[in-house]
Amino acid sequence: MNEQAGTFDFLTNHARVLIVIARDPAARLRDIAAACDITQRTAQSIVNDLDQAGYLRRERNGRRTHYSLCLAGTLRHPADAHVPVQGLLELFTAQSSKRV
Repeated sequence: MNEQAGTFDFLTNHARVLIVIARDPAARLRDIAAACDITQRTAQSIVNDLDQAGYLRRERNGRRTHYSLCLAGTLRHPADAHVPVQGLLELFTAQSSKRV
């Protein structure tokens, strides 16, 4: 393995959570946390951030939460502000469906 592989990540935990939700809008927080290798508390905080920023909406269905993504937005960093969120999600969700 390359020595530099462990020194940084290309994706933030916020991006990872959004990708997991895009793959499964009915995912439970514990499943999101496990898929992203973060704690449930961190996953909850990130979902709150994404909701407040307008990237997703939450709807309760009984005891479960269903997420709806708001794909019209763009990435937040000024260097990437022209990149639609939908493009990022399509890149990662298309790859996962090809492996199955």
